[in-house]
Amino acid sequence: MIASGNSLRQATAIAQAIQEDLEKQKIKTLSKVSPNDESGWIALDYVSVIAHAFYKPVREFYSLEGLWSDAKKVRVLSPKK
Repeated sequence: MIASGNSLRQATAIAQAIQEDLEKQKIKTLSKVSPNDESGWIALDYVSVIAHAFYKPVREFYSLEGLWSDAKKVRVLSPKK
């Protein structure tokens, strides 16, 4: 899964929200979000799924979509609360 934010803080918040929501469902990541991360790329490893939260310019630079262009694309919708 690949997501991006318009700032470093927003990218970190996206990753933290993913981690917290899945922890509520008893799904643990093999990695943790560092609140001080300024890399622009946060990867959360859930073994069969990797969640990437990017700062938008970093996402464009690394272009994972191009690397995985042959992979099947799956759109995930937000659950209605």
